[in-house]
Amino acid sequence: MERKPRRDRERDKEFEERVVKINRVTKVVKGGRRFRFAALVVIGDKKGRVGFGTGKANEVPDAIKKAIEDAKKNVFNVPVVNGTIPHEIVGIYGAGEVILRPATEGTGVIAGGPVRAVVELAGIANILSKCLGSRTPVNVVSATINALQNLKTIETTSELRGKKPQEIR
Repeated sequence: MERKPRRDRERDKEFEERVVKINRVTKVVKGGRRFRFAALVVIGDKKGRVGFGTGKANEVPDAIKKAIEDAKKNVFNVPVVNGTIPHEIVGIYGAGEVILRPATEGTGVIAGGPVRAVVELAGIANILSKCLGSRTPVNVVSATINALQNLKTIETTSELRGKKPQEIR
């Protein structure tokens, strides 16, 4: 077995991984059925960095490994303010729609499976969410990621408008 350089092993430990869905895909061929597995994985460090990826292989562990590698390429930062998001937002992907609302301290994560995985690994402790439309895990995760990528803090908004943060509040 090939040993990874130390730097890569440390990078592997920085993210927590969560398998959201494993799907068995069947292809019918002349000799019968061919089974493959598709995995949807979300990774995050619970400090505002999160990403997701998909992988497909003949065996489940290989599919998960491919999905984790894909997720590491798609990591981005989420603005977290006092354990919640800065403002309400709607994320859309395909026919899936996810509404995310900031919540007060002590509310906890009120979210379904795929949304919960993304939000918890992003380090958000208090949030309200609702899924509308398609409830396919890939669509729900993609819509949640879309919503989190479009979040803006008061500082970034004030910078864009050329004003002071106090003027916007």
